[in-house]
Amino acid sequence: MNRYALCLIASMLLVGSNVGIGKSIVASVPAPLFALLRFVIALAVLWPLFRLSKMKRVRRAEWINLFLQALFGTFGFTLLMLNGVARTSAVAAGVITSTLPAVVALFAWLILKERPGGRAFVSIALGVVGVVIVNVAQSGGAHAAADANAGGAGSLAGNLMIVGAVCCESLYVILSRRLTQTLPAIDICAYTHGFGLLLMLPLGLPSALAFDWSSVDRITWALVGWYGLSASVFSFWLWMKGIRHVPGSLAGVFSAVLPVAAALYGIVFLGERPTLAHGAALACVMAGILLASLRRPPRRAQESSESGV
Repeated sequence: MNRYALCLIASMLLVGSNVGIGKSIVASVPAPLFALLRFVIALAVLWPLFRLSKMKRVRRAEWINLFLQALFGTFGFTLLMLNGVARTSAVAAGVITSTLPAVVALFAWLILKERPGGRAFVSIALGVVGVVIVNVAQSGGAHAAADANAGGAGSLAGNLMIVGAVCCESLYVILSRRLTQTLPAIDICAYTHGFGLLLMLPLGLPSALAFDWSSVDRITWALVGWYGLSASVFSFWLWMKGIRHVPGSLAGVFSAVLPVAAALYGIVFLGERPTLAHGAALACVMAGILLASLRRPPRRAQESSESGV
């Protein structure tokens, strides 16, 4: 395994663990305030990229695309993900989040008219089955536990918010395809987080003014800082570093690390206990990812790498 594959694994480890870390944080910090702090922390690192001379070269259509990416991929995703993990388990959130490659393929079909192949169809179907299993199991038998533990065992509302976050992130991926050919990836990251901060201010600022900052311990604030850096800078950089040197047909395999990392965090630090339904759902999603990532004949593999996630 080369260092670029390790970059992809490390990126997915960060994304997966952030699902659980976000759940730990929103137990003490309101989601709007936490979301606002995420953008503030990210921009504290990314601000050197906002050079006026370079920004003037960005065309109007590109700015519109960047705003839409921020609306869905940073603002919408962050709000839905943080509010979702506050209402469901880290294990369930990790399973649902791992359907991202399948949802991207589905949206590429619906929006870009990129008809998926047979394997992609099966992958999408398995991802849908996995999400349905989690939601049916929790809506049917976990409400009492959820009420007793403020959503710790999971809830349908929280799961649906995670599904919404995955849809927002998928739209971000679809929109980013138009810009990666003309703008550096790290600049896209910086500009979308700038828009994200502006969008989050009306929601986060009132929460910041009314919040008792002394009520949160130092460990939680350290987690807030780590989340802001890892979600917006570290995981992004590692993924972009690795994806340039790893075939697109194999990239989806590394998504399997995400739910495992989320589940491990939930079990070790949050005391969660996975159920048989979680295992079945995870098996469906992982089977779909592996199936979609199997090596194809050279011509089809090349076409997939050009139009895939």
